[in-house]
Amino acid sequence: MKEAYREMKCSAGVYVIRNRSSNKVYIDYSMNPAAIWNRHRAELKFGNHRNPALQNDWNRLGEENFVFEILGEIDDDLNQQEKEKDLLVLKELLVEQLNHSTQSIYNEK
Repeated sequence: MKEAYREMKCSAGVYVIRNRSSNKVYIDYSMNPAAIWNRHRAELKFGNHRNPALQNDWNRLGEENFVFEILGEIDDDLNQQEKEKDLLVLKELLVEQLNHSTQSIYNEK
């Protein structure tokens, strides 16, 4: 079972945590989006998320008002350094687009 887990490919990608009430988003990237969603949820549930505005809305509105979405994935055949570089560029482009739209984001501008 451990071997199967190690061999399992997890697509790296850019993701958002979306506030369903306001449509405000937290955007970031991860080499393993499924695992990072679990980490964010744990931090939010314990009240120690790195983004105070997101934490405040989570506390006020509850978990049921938030959804995790993957915006884009990158090629699994790239090496780790290439993936991280591509993910950072993609994230920055998406944040820039959101900053110039009417979409509200939790990330600092």
